[in-house]
Amino acid sequence: MTKFVCTFLLLFVMTFVTQLAYGGGEGSLTPEECPGACDVRCSKARTKKACLFYCNLCCDKCLCVPSGTFGNKEECPCYNNWKTKKGTPKCP
Repeated sequence: MTKFVCTFLLLFVMTFVTQLAYGGGEGSLTPEECPGACDVRCSKARTKKACLFYCNLCCDKCLCVPSGTFGNKEECPCYNNWKTKKGTPKCP
């Protein structure tokens, strides 16, 4: 019985952490909501076309866009941790 409870709790915690890390927690988006969220995120960008391209690419993968027009990337770990081949942030 104890092994069953421990296994259940471990799976529950792993599922919860995975959902938070990949945008399944509060504030997660559907792919249809990405363009609107990226419009807000990129509204003050100097290179709006590139910002929108990469933001939508990241949102499609992570189903999350940080709030505001800059920073706040800790809200979306997947979005924050996706890097280019050079190790620079991929998502605006």
